[in-house]
Amino acid sequence: MTLTGRARAGLNSVAQELNRKPWVEKPRRQWVEDVVAWCHQQDIDLGMRLSSQTLRFDASLLTQINDLLESARLAPLGRSLSGLNSAAQAAEGVEEDKSSREGPRAKRVLINLPPQPSAWLAPEPRSIRDVDVSGLKLAVFGALVQVENLDSFYVFSPEIEALSGYANPLVIYRGDSHYGGGFAELTKAWRKTNRPHLYAGDFDAKGVTLALDSGATHLLLPNIEWLAQNVTPLHQPAEQLPFQRRLRQRNVTLPSHHPLRPYLSLLEKQRGLKQQWFGGEFVCISLS
Repeated sequence: MTLTGRARAGLNSVAQELNRKPWVEKPRRQWVEDVVAWCHQQDIDLGMRLSSQTLRFDASLLTQINDLLESARLAPLGRSLSGLNSAAQAAEGVEEDKSSREGPRAKRVLINLPPQPSAWLAPEPRSIRDVDVSGLKLAVFGALVQVENLDSFYVFSPEIEALSGYANPLVIYRGDSHYGGGFAELTKAWRKTNRPHLYAGDFDAKGVTLALDSGATHLLLPNIEWLAQNVTPLHQPAEQLPFQRRLRQRNVTLPSHHPLRPYLSLLEKQRGLKQQWFGGEFVCISLS
């Protein structure tokens, strides 16, 4: 039987209280019952500390608990496994807490880089890397380009006129259940740079809403003339209607000459276009 996470949290709180008084009494419910069961299994004699209603904690009891944890190669009191990745949990001892540990991709993102030739790999137009967000030096990137769809991300190239004004754009996959956490962490850090954040994704009500929610400053889209000729009701199904209200409200608040207005007007006609079908010349459209 392992010492439960809630029992550890309770014992850590008790340890702090014992710095101010010789003993602490807690009612026998929830985490205290976990401690009682664990102590019984480990043959720790609670003696007069235990009554039918309460358990009295003192420094001697916590020392016994810590000694047993150490002998079993488990994390001592005062150390939480919550939020640690597997390697960090392993450094604390042999106990594993999958329910609270940090997932292996929690801080990982997919980035799209210029070709990186290798002797063992056939040449590719772009190089895709899985990296730790904390290892990215954001200062070297002039803009962040967030790509919504994974298949479009793999073939995306920033070598287009619309991005020529940005030095060394960082092209990143928006993320999904696997990479969404790392992406959220990256965008939080990116906001502090006050540099452009471009959204490259589906031209539909949901896609534009995702761009707004992600903190993007611009949309990367085909020019309005090309897009108006190619949008289709097939790419903006009826289930996207709930997203339209927010976009209509935004449209009416924009100045009459704002470049985003004709794009939002197209969406109001319940027509759109998936990113994979984009063509023509691309432009950057401000969202503010």
